[in-house]
Amino acid sequence: MVIGIRPERIEDYKRLHAEAWPGVLAQIRASHIRNFVIYLREPENLLFGHFEYHGHDLDADMEAMAADPVTQDWWAETDPCQTVLPSAKAGEKWVYMEEVFFAP
Repeated sequence: MVIGIRPERIEDYKRLHAEAWPGVLAQIRASHIRNFVIYLREPENLLFGHFEYHGHDLDADMEAMAADPVTQDWWAETDPCQTVLPSAKAGEKWVYMEEVFFAP
């Protein structure tokens, strides 16, 4: 998945993630997400996120994450750092990408 990042907020975003809140990390685990990684690409100012999902109902787990008050507070801190890509659909923030290659 990918999203833009405001250049003036890159250091804020890095700091937030270097000190990720324990409640956010707990919700990620509770949502059956493992090995969640976010990469930064400059100067294009893109964030690329990747995670492994180990559950059985991704939509339900993402809804539970979105309903979590701690996660909502976290997103209130991180969302202003991000910019939605022009190709995003209404209401979409991070946009998913098509997998075109996988080598296990």
